[in-house]
Amino acid sequence: MEKHTIYMDNAATTLPKPPEVAEAIVQAINHLGNAGRGSTEASLDAARVIYDTRERLGRMFHAENPKQIAFTSNATESLNIAIQGLINPGDHVITTVMEHNSVLRPLYERQQAGATLTILPADEDGNISYDMLEAAVRQETKAIICTHGSNLTGNLNDIERIGKIAKAHKLLFIVDASQTAGVFPIDVQKMGIDVLCFTGHKSLYGPQGTGGIYVRNGIKIRPLKRGGSGVDTYNHNHPEQMPTALEAGTLNGHGIAGLNAALKYVEEKGMDVIKEVALQRAWQFYDGIKKIPGVAIYGDFSKRERCPIVSFNLYDYDSAEVSDELLMSYGISTRAGGHCAPLMHESLHNAKQGAVRFSFSHFNTKEEVEIAIRAVCELSEE
Repeated sequence: MEKHTIYMDNAATTLPKPPEVAEAIVQAINHLGNAGRGSTEASLDAARVIYDTRERLGRMFHAENPKQIAFTSNATESLNIAIQGLINPGDHVITTVMEHNSVLRPLYERQQAGATLTILPADEDGNISYDMLEAAVRQETKAIICTHGSNLTGNLNDIERIGKIAKAHKLLFIVDASQTAGVFPIDVQKMGIDVLCFTGHKSLYGPQGTGGIYVRNGIKIRPLKRGGSGVDTYNHNHPEQMPTALEAGTLNGHGIAGLNAALKYVEEKGMDVIKEVALQRAWQFYDGIKKIPGVAIYGDFSKRERCPIVSFNLYDYDSAEVSDELLMSYGISTRAGGHCAPLMHESLHNAKQGAVRFSFSHFNTKEEVEIAIRAVCELSEE
């Protein structure tokens, strides 16, 4: 088979980015100053770009006010801000085996500090039980923290349903939208989300080093960082009002300018179009490999609505070997190994083998998917 360069690791970071993203970053590097640190034209231009980006995100997530969105470097930082800033010794937290280490590790740290955890199991398809989730609520339960979509199986959680459970029991609801922001509609008010954590470099098609956190009005989070804010200089304490409360130091204005261009691209292209094309590619690949001898696919494919992710193993081969062969012999970039989701791997009984993950964007073509299917077929025959 002729070797092609095909990128199918979009759950890690999307590639390519829309050309406008790079153009906006170059423009920003050459012209933007430091927002909130003066009244020069360069400083004001930076402030305008940052506020415009905040407004775009506010519209995308249906925030009650764009000021409820603070910028971070990625979803990991956002999740650390939320978990370390809201969970105290004595609090009980409900989470799931679906979670990424950016949720699990901060929670384990809070557990060591005196919080308690209930980690919901998953069935053989990688789904959690909502009845079991509600049954786990205790008097000292403070929050439900979960992912919107699994980065390993692609399964979606019913966020609106979980939000209603949280509201009924007066719990905080913290959502990791790393895999879904920009692909699936998220309405923080309708879904009852108190804190939404997201990154810019995946399905929002922005640059790495960008991300953010939405915090419902009235919720106070202890800041992870304290420092310069451009306002209230002589106060010993960091300002408490959003978004300044969670934005100590100079923001990544250049990256945010790139994210702004990416958000504009998503708006103009249409999130529904982006989702539909990516799902078509994922389902084309799934249908093409599901009956290949030796292929074991993970996740629930009974519902069409899912993250555009297909993870599998081939016979008992180490997933890294399969991924390396796909790259070296076919020029196909995938992800192998543990995917930073250890409990999900344990639930699927592939902790040692890992999994080969194909993840698609709307930039992937039908022809690329056909090449990938043939590659898996040939590896199975070998």
